[in-house]
Amino acid sequence: MFTGIIETLGTITNLQKEGANLHIQVISAISDELKIDQSVSHNGVCLTVVARSPGCHTVTAIAETLQKSNLESLSVGYPVNLERCTRVGDRFDGHIVQGHVDQIATCISVEDQQGSWLYTFQYDTNAGNITVEKGSITVNGISLTVVDSQLDHFSVAIIPYSFENTNLKHVKPGDTVNLEFDIIGKYVSRIMELRR
Repeated sequence: MFTGIIETLGTITNLQKEGANLHIQVISAISDELKIDQSVSHNGVCLTVVARSPGCHTVTAIAETLQKSNLESLSVGYPVNLERCTRVGDRFDGHIVQGHVDQIATCISVEDQQGSWLYTFQYDTNAGNITVEKGSITVNGISLTVVDSQLDHFSVAIIPYSFENTNLKHVKPGDTVNLEFDIIGKYVSRIMELRR
């Protein structure tokens, strides 16, 4: 489990396809501290460390993960948001994040608001996911608050710290991002669906 508070940015150094799987090698400030079989969020996707070498680590994404996320569109040199799993007893600064991406969204606008940035993302409603005003949403692994909730799109306001310390500063209109909708909202939605 994660909180959506990004620890550091890594950089993709190698991508290797093997059958339906994608091996992703990342160099980062935390790679030397990782262990084989450890869960780490990469752009919001919980992936298992399968190999390590000095200063870098490798994770593997399987077919289902690639279908639901934007990992296959990444390229060597691209920055990736990293977060290690939550330790029991730590402060819970974000919200409950599982690292299970629900779907991707497309950035449709970025507005510089002279001190913050307003990002708007559009997503396919056929998956049944919803946002709510002032609710939580995870975008590329970042815990954010929805400031404008519409039927098929939503906006989030990004403070300067988050802009500088995550890969959102590289996201532009037309780019895709990974979304994980709030787990509590998903349970409520499912209960309502079963009662209909």
